[in-house]
Amino acid sequence: MYRTAMTLEIHIALLIALAVVLCLVGLLIGRATVRRGQPDETGHLDPATASATVEETAEGGDGDEVEPRRQQAALVINPTKAGADEARRLLLRISRENGWEDPLILETTEDDPGRGPAEEAVAAGVDVVIAGGGDGTVRAVADALVGTDVALGILPLGTGNLLARNLDVVLDRPEWALRTALTGTSALIDTGTLRVDPDGEATTFLVMAGIGFDAQVMGTVNEDLKDRVGWLAYVEAGSRQLSGKRVDVTIETDEGETKEAKVRSIVAGNCGKLQGGVWLFPDAVIDDGLLDLLVVSPRNLAEWVGVATSILGKRRRGLHTATAQGESYTIRADDRVEVQIDGDAYGTTDFLELAINPASLYVKRPSPGIKRMLRRESFGLPTAIG
Repeated sequence: MYRTAMTLEIHIALLIALAVVLCLVGLLIGRATVRRGQPDETGHLDPATASATVEETAEGGDGDEVEPRRQQAALVINPTKAGADEARRLLLRISRENGWEDPLILETTEDDPGRGPAEEAVAAGVDVVIAGGGDGTVRAVADALVGTDVALGILPLGTGNLLARNLDVVLDRPEWALRTALTGTSALIDTGTLRVDPDGEATTFLVMAGIGFDAQVMGTVNEDLKDRVGWLAYVEAGSRQLSGKRVDVTIETDEGETKEAKVRSIVAGNCGKLQGGVWLFPDAVIDDGLLDLLVVSPRNLAEWVGVATSILGKRRRGLHTATAQGESYTIRADDRVEVQIDGDAYGTTDFLELAINPASLYVKRPSPGIKRMLRRESFGLPTAIG
């Protein structure tokens, strides 16, 4: 009898211990469930929220929830451009729609066209820096991003918008350009470098750089006319420069080949599309690790017709033109000549070093989805984005 009573007491103690253990396990499960998310009105948890929160808890290490890092864009904007205020509002709305942090807004100045603000944005840890302005702003911002993992987005607000054209970024719809900057495809492209002093600092260019006729055009374009008629102002400026004289130059390639020539213009291209649908470098590819060189040498107005025929016909070689591909070129001129970089005047020089910097800049290009929505919109069809 005594042994039976003792056995019963042992069983009761074991049951009590088991109940305590089950209570503790239930409490732990309940706390974990609270961490995983809040139930909806039906009492069910959102699996996506639960999954995300579990991952955050795991990352925390000590069981505390860790707020996931949200992406953030910076907009480096030229405040003098039309549409600058609208761009700020659009980017704020699009960032919030996509779950990004509110954007960092930085302005260019006359003394700093974009490099300093872009460096500030990189130091702040943003994921993409959007250059809002013309080619000068885009180039200055890109100069700060070369060699980093921060992507360049483009909001085209200039006349040429050369890199935007070559990346198929929509030119006349700021909202789509900004959506491309946030949700487009990241691509790694080459950049070019230009040096006008053998011992000087190299400057980044994105599309083209060179000396002679094209630089004279950039330096003499009528800014008021450009504001009124856009890129056609360059045609007017070019017509005033056709009768200039040729310059004696020596061109040295990266392979050590040297050539002497009398030229009106020498242009190196990282990619080929210009305004008006003109392809100055039909063989140029923006990520092939090569610079395309175009040498133009007409002696008079009549020979300019042959040059125009060659360029408009997308011929690799033609009348009074010659082309080459390579990684670098060094050009020495007998006289000081005008320099241009991505369509902007860049002073004068008698020395020019041009080189390619392969796979050096991340850029945002329209994704297939964005291109599809743009096509639908062009046909007047509804898109998924209001």
